[in-house]
Amino acid sequence: MCGIIGYTGRRDSAEVILSGLFSLEYRGYDSAGLAVFTDDGIKTVKSAGKVRTLKSLSEESELYGHTGIGHTRWATHGAPTAENAHPHTVGKITLVHNGIIENYAEIKARLASGGCVFRSETDTEVAAALINDYLSVTGDPLTALKNATAEITGSYAFAVLCDGFPDKVFAARSDSPLIAGIGEDENFIASDITAILKYTKKYIVVESGEFAVIDRKSAVIYDKELREVKREPSVSTWDTSSAEKCGYPHFMLKEIHEEPRALSDVLLGRIKNGIPDFSGDGNDISSKLSHAEKIFIVACGTAMHAGLFGKYMTEKLARRPCEAELASEFRYKNPILGKNDAVIIISQSGETADSLAALRLAKERGAYTLGIVNAVASSIAREADDVIYTRAGPEIAVASTKAFTVQAAVMCLIAASIAVSCGAVSEPEIKNFTASLSSGLPSVISSVTSQSDRIKEIAARIASSENAFFIGRGIDRYAAEEGSLKLKEISYIHSEAYPAGELKHGTLSLISDGVPVIASASLPSLYGKTKASLSEVKARGALTILVTAEDTAADGDADFIIPIHSESEALTAIATVTVYQLLAYHTAVLRGTDVDMPKNLAKSVTVE
Repeated sequence: MCGIIGYTGRRDSAEVILSGLFSLEYRGYDSAGLAVFTDDGIKTVKSAGKVRTLKSLSEESELYGHTGIGHTRWATHGAPTAENAHPHTVGKITLVHNGIIENYAEIKARLASGGCVFRSETDTEVAAALINDYLSVTGDPLTALKNATAEITGSYAFAVLCDGFPDKVFAARSDSPLIAGIGEDENFIASDITAILKYTKKYIVVESGEFAVIDRKSAVIYDKELREVKREPSVSTWDTSSAEKCGYPHFMLKEIHEEPRALSDVLLGRIKNGIPDFSGDGNDISSKLSHAEKIFIVACGTAMHAGLFGKYMTEKLARRPCEAELASEFRYKNPILGKNDAVIIISQSGETADSLAALRLAKERGAYTLGIVNAVASSIAREADDVIYTRAGPEIAVASTKAFTVQAAVMCLIAASIAVSCGAVSEPEIKNFTASLSSGLPSVISSVTSQSDRIKEIAARIASSENAFFIGRGIDRYAAEEGSLKLKEISYIHSEAYPAGELKHGTLSLISDGVPVIASASLPSLYGKTKASLSEVKARGALTILVTAEDTAADGDADFIIPIHSESEALTAIATVTVYQLLAYHTAVLRGTDVDMPKNLAKSVTVE
């Protein structure tokens, strides 16, 4: 949610800022803006809508300079208008902000009583006014920033220009992600590495409570008392092609087709002699989990569905009770949680606000914490006791695809590792399972993507629908939930997911002629029951679609059947989600929606 970039160096700053904003589009936004230090002072251009609109306006404005800041805004305070877009200027301060200032109303009232005039509805303009107020006293932008942030409660990442300091960008962070990029005769501030990959792979994480000042020659980090912090730069392993479409019409389709490679990468080195091995990720991860009295899996959105896969497989393989909780609920239920328990937090970005807060709660209670994240050096990765990186590379489309697949695979491997530690299954059984996971799953996913044209034909039948339903039993219930989420978030078709056995407890009243009902049946022993549920809805006129293991279904069991060649329940269920990803993708394309950036949604949800 929101993206920030700041630049100072040898290049045209407007060009660098716009390039970064295009790379940050995936985070979700509804307006954008940039400010550049020109020979005539700081000039700002803002617009509602897409970055391409901002680019056109910037070209008309003839912005040129070597220092600037930019922002993509996802509205939280105030409508998505040009007036509310960042940057905001008050006096000598021009500022962009990611986060939410919780006490902005009281600060605004105090400043207004002193004569400050506000032109927007945002909390960000209040921050700019507060910093400017302190600047009038101190004369030093960094000290003013320190004093202002001491008064602010909430989350923020600020990038600031100050009139009179044309070669510097000042920054501050509290919870919202922020890095300082290190270049040659140029330096950067950004929400994440994707914004600056075109120019550098070297970066320093700005920790919560810290400040940064960049100029052409240096990037200096300061602690909350403005003492310089020495920290070696990290080097990103991501490359620029990861943030490009590479011939695909959409990032989402590209990322679906990247799933087989991502699976191979995430499992590499984590299976040794057929046994799960996380020794490269932390000390005794499997032992810590297997000895925990209770295991909690906490996540949001798509990551939660991967967590539900993990819960199912942990209970199935390890015969250990496991709870899966939405992070936004976990924090507020006062969970029964202590030092003998373990909490697994799943987040693609590693910055999801609710998940990060749940992690901190778990640590306060003394529980062991394990992060499953994609973004290296993200907040969850740094704060968890141990971390398993999913190695999926950048995921640009807002709708998560390959991130889910690797998360689900990791959770299956974790379940197997707990089973080994507990002695719940025999070694041959585990070796068979890990072999199917490491060598079988990538090929199963590849076979699914090869059926894309067939899935597109089915999408044509549901593209005009107003409602759709996904059903399944056992692990397929969780595949159904992820399939339903994918369809609704990018095609805008209202969709719900239910356990197949619950249809007759109310949902059947919503079935009418042509309503799509999509079912999956990964476990042959439950196929008959799922088939019976499909028969119930088909008798009421539903369009039925069935995803199931190859050779299980017979002609006539559904209007459309998509076979998956897999002998493992878990693999079939994961591959079923890939089918649902393609179904949602093709449906959205046929409906003409913005597939990669659906309305009102953000990729990285960094506010609660």
